[in-house]
Amino acid sequence: MTARKLACCPGCGARVPDEGRATHPYYDASPGCWATYGSVLAREYTDARYASVHRLTVDSYAVQHPGVEERRTIQSVAVHLIGLQLVLERSLTSAHVVQLLRIAADRSGQYHWLVPPAADPACTVVEVSRAGIRDPVAHVHAVRAWASHAWRTWQPHHAQVRHWALELEGRDVAAHSP
Repeated sequence: MTARKLACCPGCGARVPDEGRATHPYYDASPGCWATYGSVLAREYTDARYASVHRLTVDSYAVQHPGVEERRTIQSVAVHLIGLQLVLERSLTSAHVVQLLRIAADRSGQYHWLVPPAADPACTVVEVSRAGIRDPVAHVHAVRAWASHAWRTWQPHHAQVRHWALELEGRDVAAHSP
């Protein structure tokens, strides 16, 4: 049996299989990392025991693969960082976060580029993929650790993200007022 050749993902720095498949159009992810992420998503979509952390999975992957400065990546990074902040710091439910992120996506022209941190392979989708293959508790724990790590790496921009999130919550309250 031959060992699989590994490559370093340019977004998150993880060592992943060197696969020649397609990847996301603007995430800075290697095909092997994108495939690993796809397998984690499949697990979360097909087994409800994994679903409680799906929001964190999507946000963590996106902010670890920010791409280059352009309209789509500016919006993506801003929205996904707001999602992490709302869940990790504010403990909002996924349903409420999704409502707020819909508003955030509509406000995409109001965001600006946040210079991404250097890739930090200490905690990536690879650890999540390995952790919860048959163990939902391990999966949830690994996703929460990954999300916390991803959020911490963006620390220089936390104040800006918190500001954007507070603006959203103000709009959300105004929209639901009688």
